Amino acid sequence: MRAVIQRVKESSVYVAGTTISRIGAGLLVLLGIAKEDTIHDADFLADKILNLRIFEDGQGKMNRSLLDTKGEMLVVSQFTLLGDCRKGRRPSFINAAEPEKANQLYEYFTARVKSGNIKVKTGQFRAMMDVHLVNDGPVTLIVESR
Repeated sequence: MRAVIQRVKESSVYVAGTTISRIGAGLLVLLGIAKEDTIHDADFLADKILNLRIFEDGQGKMNRSLLDTKGEMLVVSQFTLLGDCRKGRRPSFINAAEPEKANQLYEYFTARVKSGNIKVKTGQFRAMMDVHLVNDGPVTLIVESR
């Protein structure tokens, strides 16, 4: 499982010109799910992201987690994070999970994050989405479960 995490002041998702999700300060998580991923990967990634100390404390140091700040999370499924661009000019998505499995793990991941008393919003699985964000910092990290 691979996630691109962006610390945001706000973020939103639009499908066909309609807002389907919006959050304030917190994290935008673009989530890619691989064929070999299991709930253990989702558990690891959820725990890692919830506790990652990437928010500033009173001294301006990244020393606080999303749990500490009571921030929000917007999770957007993005199979293209599993794209392999090493050969040729067209990415290969052979390592991405099939849609049914990916959706199950995506929903499990979001439920796992919600269990941490975090307000979680989502994109729309398998939809063409416009994702808007105001990156805070900017702070952008890649986290993987393997």
